[in-house]
Amino acid sequence: MDNPIQTFDNPLQQQVEARTQQLLATARLHFQQDPGRVVIRFDLTGKAAGMAMFPYRGTPVIRYNALLLAENREDFLTRTVPHEVAHVVARQLFGKRIKPHGAEWRQVMQLFGAEASRCHNYDVSRSVRRRLKRYAYRCGCRTHQLSSIRHNRVKRGQTYHCLACKQPLIALEKSDPSDR
Repeated sequence: MDNPIQTFDNPLQQQVEARTQQLLATARLHFQQDPGRVVIRFDLTGKAAGMAMFPYRGTPVIRYNALLLAENREDFLTRTVPHEVAHVVARQLFGKRIKPHGAEWRQVMQLFGAEASRCHNYDVSRSVRRRLKRYAYRCGCRTHQLSSIRHNRVKRGQTYHCLACKQPLIALEKSDPSDR
């Protein structure tokens, strides 16, 4: 269960929390409807600056990339935070069948006075990226390299076929100790 009261020690994270609450209050006043509570986490890594998640049951979660926040403080507060909060507000007020960056989301972004852009232009060279291990698979015509994600799906019963010869892909060797 989510902790109803969030506290952040980092001053930047406190600013993000305050900005989030300010934007939610703006939406509440404008739409005369409560968009609800949001859980904020700073555990996102990689190229994404933020991500709004909507669990089947429970409170919406906004995940932020703490490194990109630290390196792009002002822009993050004026663009990324409104971007993610707008996802939550649009989904809560207009339902789950809306497009992620559709008219409803753009309407909320306009209300927030933020540019309705999909992507940031932050330097992500220092961001941690997940390197996926590759596994060799064979078909009727050549060798293929499948990522660890697809390899694990094969272990759970998923099958992949070669686009050229239409034959199923078969693992060449079991190099992962957990496969033995």
